[in-house]
Amino acid sequence: MQSLRLRPLILTLALGAALAAPAQAQSLLELVEAARGYDSAWQSAQAQLEAAARRADQARAGLLPSAGLTAGISRANTDVSRPSINYNGTTQSMAISASQPLYRPANRIGYEQGQRGIDVAQAQLDAAAQDLLVRVSQAYFDVLAAQDTLTFVQAQKSAVSEQLAAAKRNFEVGTTTVTDSREAQARFDLVGAQEIAADNDLRVKKLALDQLVGSTGAQPNALAQPVQLPSVAPDNVATWVQTAQDQQPGVRQASLALDVARLETRKAETGHRPTIDLQASYAIQHNPNGTATAPHLNTRTNNAPVGVALNLPLFAGFAVQNRVKETLALEQKAEADLETARRNVAQATRSAFFGVQSGIGQVKALEAAEQSSQSALDANKLGYQVGVRINIDVLNAQSQLYQTKRDLAQARYNVLLGTLKLRQAAGTLTLDDVQAINALLLK
Repeated sequence: MQSLRLRPLILTLALGAALAAPAQAQSLLELVEAARGYDSAWQSAQAQLEAAARRADQARAGLLPSAGLTAGISRANTDVSRPSINYNGTTQSMAISASQPLYRPANRIGYEQGQRGIDVAQAQLDAAAQDLLVRVSQAYFDVLAAQDTLTFVQAQKSAVSEQLAAAKRNFEVGTTTVTDSREAQARFDLVGAQEIAADNDLRVKKLALDQLVGSTGAQPNALAQPVQLPSVAPDNVATWVQTAQDQQPGVRQASLALDVARLETRKAETGHRPTIDLQASYAIQHNPNGTATAPHLNTRTNNAPVGVALNLPLFAGFAVQNRVKETLALEQKAEADLETARRNVAQATRSAFFGVQSGIGQVKALEAAEQSSQSALDANKLGYQVGVRINIDVLNAQSQLYQTKRDLAQARYNVLLGTLKLRQAAGTLTLDDVQAINALLLK
């Protein structure tokens, strides 16, 4: 009995220990795979592709034969005055009919449009897949940047705390004024407020990542040190722009929309053309009680016609002509939309390319600034000890160093994200590109 009483306590302690244990860090690829099984936008694009395939199958049905079966039974009561005939009879009938389109140009064009619809849905799925990779990577590096910010703020707080303690000791022995102590206290309070903001920002960024991947407690791996940022290849913006105008999913969708509009014009023009169908049927009619003209005579009729049906439209109130004019206008609109998509993609690709180039240069400059800021802090500390520098100089140097460290970490993340966004703008972003970024993380 005592062991049974202790069991709930043991389970509670074990659960508490499991929850208190630090979460295992996850790679970027692991979180991308988790997001694929959870992200609703990705799943919506997949369902849209499946629906487009089924619509194409429906359009294909217009080229295939169709068949139908009909059957019926009826009872008739017939009275004829002259000559006097009173007939009560039953009629049983059954028929099967089939039709095969021989010449229906509108159906053929509709089938081609259905195939274009599959291509459009595939382009939409490609865009959703690339967008998912970028969104997960963005949330991933947002968490890392927030973690770095909090770490640097806490390190700055510790350094300011030491400087505050030193200022108080020097004031007590009379080597400095109370101003140094108050300046250090003000900076310490300011850094404390920054720590609260950084901690809250990290919590928000983690929640955003958790919501994206569909799990709680996602913990990204940090960048391995020293960081080797990838270079942009090819190093030619014109090549990237040309690739974007050929492969970007948005441009592909606009190009396919133009194809569909042209096919719609051809379909509208078929309104004046005839249609030809091959038709066949087999019908049976049974009258077990005879007919009104031949009562009491059991009859059975079999009919099996086969033929070709021609339907030639002559005049439809100018509906066909006006429909053609409408589709021509929509075709012009699709051409304008394609040109707009190409221009927008070209601009986005140029911006992404130069953004990465600028980011790489900024990282190099900040790396040099970090070394210079560290040297300046060391010099100010030494000058403060020998009395040629005041406390505020040391505090400013500390603030500049940690601000530079934060900016450098953010700049590195921006370069990594920028390379992914550049490939997204060009329409070439794949899981292999994420794998290359993932290789830069700690294992």
